[in-house]
Amino acid sequence: MTPSPPAPSADDLLVLLAVARTGRFTTAADDLGVNHTTISRRIAALEKSLGGRVLVKAAGGWELTGLGRQALSAAERVEAAVHGLVADPEGGDHLKGVVRLSATDGFSAYIAAPAGALLRRRHPDVSVEIVAVTRRASQQRSGLDIEVVVGKPQVHRAEAMWLADYTLGLYASRVYLAEHGEPRTVHDLADHTLVYFVDSMLQVDELDLARRLTLSMRESVTSTNVFVHVEATRAAAGIGLLPAFMADRHDDLVRVLPGRVEARLAYWLVTRPEGLRRPEVAAVIGALRETVDANRAALGGGATRRMP
Repeated sequence: MTPSPPAPSADDLLVLLAVARTGRFTTAADDLGVNHTTISRRIAALEKSLGGRVLVKAAGGWELTGLGRQALSAAERVEAAVHGLVADPEGGDHLKGVVRLSATDGFSAYIAAPAGALLRRRHPDVSVEIVAVTRRASQQRSGLDIEVVVGKPQVHRAEAMWLADYTLGLYASRVYLAEHGEPRTVHDLADHTLVYFVDSMLQVDELDLARRLTLSMRESVTSTNVFVHVEATRAAAGIGLLPAFMADRHDDLVRVLPGRVEARLAYWLVTRPEGLRRPEVAAVIGALRETVDANRAALGGGATRRMP
């Protein structure tokens, strides 16, 4: 009589959970404080006990099979049971772990960073890793729990949620306007140079569409980083096409052609279903939403200044 395979180990299930969330053995190993070989061995043991593959290699990392998704549900119950043994002195859930998110430079600095600080005050054992990058949402596993992108993303096996609208407008320094004059009409823009993204390296369609508002303008200083746009504009390199919530922080910048040349864009949040079920990820999303709500007027460009 053939002996039955051993029952799945709770430890092996938790290893699967870590790999499912990150898509990578190496990242899961770092999170769990073990080495890559241990992760491989645990997954092999789990597959032996279940009698089939739980993970398959995909372009962006490891993806769950049908059997893997069933095992993931069991792994999440094991994790919930373990967390339930940790008592919070205030009677709430004790959250612990690392949440990784990517966002554009401006959002990372003025929304994600304060949201991370807010989260840490509430949950000191949760750490937030912020990757500042301007790109489309990843179609494959990226090792990230949350991505914040510009424009509504087309994603598969992921959830996309609208966060906020924000405004791009034209700004110039007072020094620049004193030297070159202030454009009074859209036609006048042809006499001025533009500070914006490097056109050949721009990966976000919505930001490329915004550039079409200023097709008559020659490029001046361009960069892949929006903070460079702001500082180059402040240094009188040209007229910048800038996020209002960043430009309005500087008294030396003046809005040019307000209401006539501006783009309304949107921040969207992307996360995978297995990540969304993590209490830590849900807490970060909640903190992001709170911080967005507190800054909604600024995102819309509510502090516009003009030349006297």
